[in-house]
Amino acid sequence: MDTNVVLEALSVAVSAGVPTLLWGSPGTGKTSAVKALAESLNWPVEVVIGSIREPSDFAGLPVVADGTVRLAPPAWAQRLSSAGHGLLFLDELTTAPPAVQAAMLRVVLERVVGDVQLPEGVRVVAAANSPEDAADGWELAPPLANRLVHLTWPVNAERIARGLAVGFPRPALAGFQRRADARQNAVARATVSAFLQVRPALVLQMPKGPASGQGWPSPRTWEFTATLLAACEATEAGPDVRAALITGAVGEGAALEFLSWLENLDLPDPVRVLADPDAFELPRRSDRAFAMLTSVTAVAVAADDRTLWEAGWKVVAKAAQVAPDIATLAARTLASHRPAGAYIPATLLELTPILRAAGLIQ
Repeated sequence: MDTNVVLEALSVAVSAGVPTLLWGSPGTGKTSAVKALAESLNWPVEVVIGSIREPSDFAGLPVVADGTVRLAPPAWAQRLSSAGHGLLFLDELTTAPPAVQAAMLRVVLERVVGDVQLPEGVRVVAAANSPEDAADGWELAPPLANRLVHLTWPVNAERIARGLAVGFPRPALAGFQRRADARQNAVARATVSAFLQVRPALVLQMPKGPASGQGWPSPRTWEFTATLLAACEATEAGPDVRAALITGAVGEGAALEFLSWLENLDLPDPVRVLADPDAFELPRRSDRAFAMLTSVTAVAVAADDRTLWEAGWKVVAKAAQVAPDIATLAARTLASHRPAGAYIPATLLELTPILRAAGLIQ
C-alpha cells in the first residue's frame, strides 16, 4: 500500500476519533509519522511504551484519601487531561503482556485512565510490530484488536531514499479541515445498516485464533465503519483510503463484500429525494430499496426540520405501495422523531394500515 494512502487514512481516522493501529517492522518510521501528525496539528503527544508499563499505568494506582479509595492516573494522563486535546500514542503494543493489554481496553476505546475521563479532544493511536518481529512479542488479544482500526505501514525504498534527501511527507490534515456533518453520518449509518440486513452473518465473526494484524466484524467495528465512511465522504478521500480504513476496521473478507456491494448500490442523494418526494421511485431490488429508504428517513430525522420530516412521510407513503415491510421500519423511525411544531401530514391517512401493523396506532 502507498505511504500517502496510509498517512491520509491515519489522518481521517484520527480526525473522526476512531482509535487506530499502525502495523509495521521496527525502525520504519511509524513513530515519526505519528509525531509529525501531532506537530502539524500543534497538539501535545504522549508516548507510552507497552513493554515498560504495568497494568496500574492504565487502570490507575489505588490511593486512599478521605476514607475512600480512588484510582490515581499517571502523569501522562494528567497532562493530556489538562491540555484538553492531544494524541495518546501507545507504542510497541505487541510487547505489552496480556495483563497490560487488558488494562488498556478502557483507555483505547473510552479514554478512561484510572478515575479520569480524558477529554473528547484526546485521540488514540497505537503502533506495533508483528509478534515474531517484536522483542519478547505477544499476540494482540481479540478484545483489544477489536477496539482499533488496523493499517499496514509500508516500506518503500524510493520513499525512504527521497525522504532522507529532502524530508519525509507529513500526514494530510483534510480530515481536520472538513468534518462529517449530521447528514453524512446519518447516510453512512443507514448504508451500513442496509448491508447488514443483506449479510446478517457478517454482524459478528470472532477470529478463531489470535487477531494480530487485522480487524474483524463486530457491532463495534461496523459502527467504526459507518463513522469512517462519513469521514471519507466529508474529506473526499479516494477509494484507496476508504478501502484501507474499512478493511482495517472489519477485516479483509467483510470489507471486500461491503465495498463491492457499495459500488453496485448506486443510490440517489437522499437530500434530493426529500426536496422532490413526488418524483421518488423505490428501487426494485430489495437491498437497494431498504438502503434508500433508510438513508432518506435518517436524513429527515437528523435534520430535525419540519419540512424534511413531512417530505419523509411522502416518501414512505409511496414506498408503502410496493414494499410495505420496508415502509413500516421507516414509518417507525419518523414517528418516533417528530420535530417541534410539525403537523401530522395528510399522507398519514394513507398509511393507517402500515402504522397499525407497526404498532404506532391502535
